[in-house]
Amino acid sequence: MGDEKKTILIADDDLEVLALVAHQLKAALDVEVLEASDGEEALEVAREHRPDLVVLDVMMPAMSGWEVCRAIRDDADIAETGIIMLTGIGERLNEMTSPLYGADAYVDKPFEPSELAEVVRQLLGGRTSESS
Repeated sequence: MGDEKKTILIADDDLEVLALVAHQLKAALDVEVLEASDGEEALEVAREHRPDLVVLDVMMPAMSGWEVCRAIRDDADIAETGIIMLTGIGERLNEMTSPLYGADAYVDKPFEPSELAEVVRQLLGGRTSESS
């Protein structure tokens, strides 16, 4: 009776950032990682695979991360999914805007991979029965 691996969807149109984040989270947290390179793909993957957590870049083609975040919150099947906004738009704007769209947390670019991994760990921990 092993623990089921948590699944994280990472969406970023910068493929280098996408690859880096995917690699770092797999290494740090032993999670399954799904990837999307634009907002529409991210929403499609989220609806199909129902990940435990979604890491969304704000500025993406097709749909912004904020639009994807709102769409996830409005979809009863995946509304409980954890969401982290990842963006370089500026800390103050991110801090004010992300909660308005229903995000659970945000991380500003540039970021330390360990910082993102810690935020992910906290949100995934909050979605299990573990508490620290």
